Amino acid sequence: MQFDTEDKMKVKEITEKLAKDYPPQLACAWDNPGLQVGHADREVKKIIVALDATDSVINTCIKKGAQLLVTHHPLLMSGLKQINDSGYLGRKVLALAEHGVAHYAMHTNYDVTQMAQLAREQLHLSDTEVLEETATLEDGTVCGIGSVGKLPRKMTARECCAYVKESFDLSTVRLFGEPEVTIERLAVSPGSGKSMIAPALQKGAQLLVTGDIGHHDGIDAVDQGLLVIDAGHYGVEKIFIRQMAEYLSASFPQIKVETAETGDPFAVL
Repeated sequence: MQFDTEDKMKVKEITEKLAKDYPPQLACAWDNPGLQVGHADREVKKIIVALDATDSVINTCIKKGAQLLVTHHPLLMSGLKQINDSGYLGRKVLALAEHGVAHYAMHTNYDVTQMAQLAREQLHLSDTEVLEETATLEDGTVCGIGSVGKLPRKMTARECCAYVKESFDLSTVRLFGEPEVTIERLAVSPGSGKSMIAPALQKGAQLLVTGDIGHHDGIDAVDQGLLVIDAGHYGVEKIFIRQMAEYLSASFPQIKVETAETGDPFAVL
């Protein structure tokens, strides 16, 4: 899809290309990617890219005069019976609509088409395969959530923690398991990864890098022979922001693209 750099771009033209390259039909059944809020025919001069449509991000869009917000996580995951200012979701929808900001999200459809590749490239994994297969493309390519493969060299779990922090530019991670265990085969699943413990075990991974691992999830994984590094939901998925900003800038050079990197939604004190 080619565009004249002098053409005025509309929301629908941008979202049509996003849907072509990151097909919504590849998303999990429970997911809700696509245009969340806004007019398809609105002209776009500035795009903000973020991981979540938080109040802070929405305010940034308004202050900077953006017409389109592109995020990884959808603002709306279930139906709203009322849209008013009495609830936090209603207030967000109203703020976007009243200031002419459209909101488009790519979630698990992005995970299977791009996120898995980005994560394994960050860790320089080799001999990789899909961690959890979710779809087969027309050309026979198998795609899905996460990746599993070999590390560049054997490392202890402690060394893996340092390697993950460096690879994803993190200050802290949490390790479930013995720090001195030697690791060669690693699985990575950006986002909330407790459901990836079983696939990681099935694929012979010795350690899983993911986020949102609870107490019981972690100790149960270790008891089954799988170490886990919880690098945080935001910590591993923030790679979306830079890639998507670069993609949009290259695809639509006439549009100004900026990022809103909010950081982890919590502080370790």
